[in-house]
Amino acid sequence: MNKQLFLSLLAALMLSGWVIACKTNDPAAQATTGPFTLQLDNVVGNEDLVLKTGRYTNSSGEEFRVTTLNYYLSNFRFKQANGAEYVVPQDSSYFLVKESDKASQLITFPNVPMGSYTAVTFTIGVDSVRSVSDIGKRKGVLDPAGSATAANDMYWEWNSGYIFLKFEGTSPVAPVDATGQNTFQYHIGFFGGLVTKTLNNLKTVTLSLGQQPAVVAENNSPQVTIKADVQAIFGQSTKLSIAQHPAVMVDPYSATIASNYSQLFRYDQTRQLNHN
Repeated sequence: MNKQLFLSLLAALMLSGWVIACKTNDPAAQATTGPFTLQLDNVVGNEDLVLKTGRYTNSSGEEFRVTTLNYYLSNFRFKQANGAEYVVPQDSSYFLVKESDKASQLITFPNVPMGSYTAVTFTIGVDSVRSVSDIGKRKGVLDPAGSATAANDMYWEWNSGYIFLKFEGTSPVAPVDATGQNTFQYHIGFFGGLVTKTLNNLKTVTLSLGQQPAVVAENNSPQVTIKADVQAIFGQSTKLSIAQHPAVMVDPYSATIASNYSQLFRYDQTRQLNHN
């Protein structure tokens, strides 16, 4: 091999190595986001919520069972330890959680910027802007038309509005309905109204994520468990009595229940999931 050919091959090898090194070390070529998962765990005090068969006692001393628990969560924001905040794109920020559907209780945000997160903020309900948006912007769990994955029974057709929280069950102190069951039902909505002013039962919640931050890293992502305690709906300082208020929907008292359910959620724990 002559000297000129040798030098040409050597230069080519060095250039290839430099290109590979640049691709490996180039920050733009590396992942800058990762998944962040929230696990919703519906409970009654210190007990797991079991539909239909679980027997519980509320803050008014009334026995009850739960047959339905559904609620909307929306407009998520994640705050980092350094003060930076990630706002989830609004079109990807609406979720309908149902106790009857375990899959709905696991919410994953796939593209959260890498960092250490100390708090999460979200809204209970569907905000006014989305509530009055063109139907083309209200698909999936916001679709009023109804389907296997849509809002279906979480929308008042007659009142043109979403039901933020649907909480139903039976209790010995509730009146007997047409089927002979002692039932109670709380369907809470109202975003403040578009033309005619109404109650505004939207509630914004901010939860601290414990003493250790939830870290989104290249090969590591957090799964944060948040407990939703239905005892909060019955309140402590302002108690909701089933005997006195067995059915609340389009009612001024819905504001009291909304105030109570603003305390529905509490942080439980964070698991760091390794993706190696």
